[in-house]
Amino acid sequence: MIELLQYPFVVRALIMVLLLSVVAGFVGTCIVVRRQVFVAGGITHAAFGGIGIAYYMGLSVTAGAMFFASLTALAIDILSRRKSLRTDSAVAIFWSLGMALGIIFMFLTPGYTPNLMGFMFGDLLTVTTTDIYVVASIAAVAVITSVIFYRPILYTAFAPDFAKLSGWPVSFISSAIAVVSALAIVVAIKAVGIILVLSVFTIPPTVAALFVVQLNRMFAVSTLIAIVGSLIGFTISFVYNMPSGAMITVVLVVIFIITKAIKYLSNRQKCKV
Repeated sequence: MIELLQYPFVVRALIMVLLLSVVAGFVGTCIVVRRQVFVAGGITHAAFGGIGIAYYMGLSVTAGAMFFASLTALAIDILSRRKSLRTDSAVAIFWSLGMALGIIFMFLTPGYTPNLMGFMFGDLLTVTTTDIYVVASIAAVAVITSVIFYRPILYTAFAPDFAKLSGWPVSFISSAIAVVSALAIVVAIKAVGIILVLSVFTIPPTVAALFVVQLNRMFAVSTLIAIVGSLIGFTISFVYNMPSGAMITVVLVVIFIITKAIKYLSNRQKCKV
């Protein structure tokens, strides 16, 4: 591993892995405890619409995806809260719309057509310094927001009615979390891809929830699991020349299976005692 650090692109990839793990630990925990995993999946795929439009207009792909994903997250959140549309229906509509617009504008883009495989499955080794700065900014926002607004996040996740009675701006908090989640998802797409990004945001907090129940501890444990799984997955993928996003996902799933088995055996042992 030390020999790999002599390559600048490997160093950038490792920094990206660590930063994304922090983002996944905090934002992913909010997504899981709020039971918004399906919504996050819809936002992820809807972001492809922003990618296609940005390519067609010659704009920043990351900025286009962030803008489109944020609008999608807000639309789904507002429609769901106002009961104007069922959440699953809203997700399906924006999911389909985003993918369709992305494909159409990619097709209409004159000249070179970008490689869709890079967006679908990601490529950590193509990460740039600018990408690292963007992810670092999102990571800082996620951590600061989670610390400052810890209680509002806790109450709106587990007791929204109590939060309203307590005077918390539940609607604003919900929308803010939706936007931050959308931004976090977009910055992870280049590293692990649209298809696999959801695993990075859901598996670590799911594993953490097996052993801790306090939200603040879930943040910490989820981040640690994301770091360990991502580093192992990236190292294996680099050594054996495999897709990094796919390998990270496989490692995280293996971690989940092992911890689930340990939890099950531990519970059985307690029952016998």
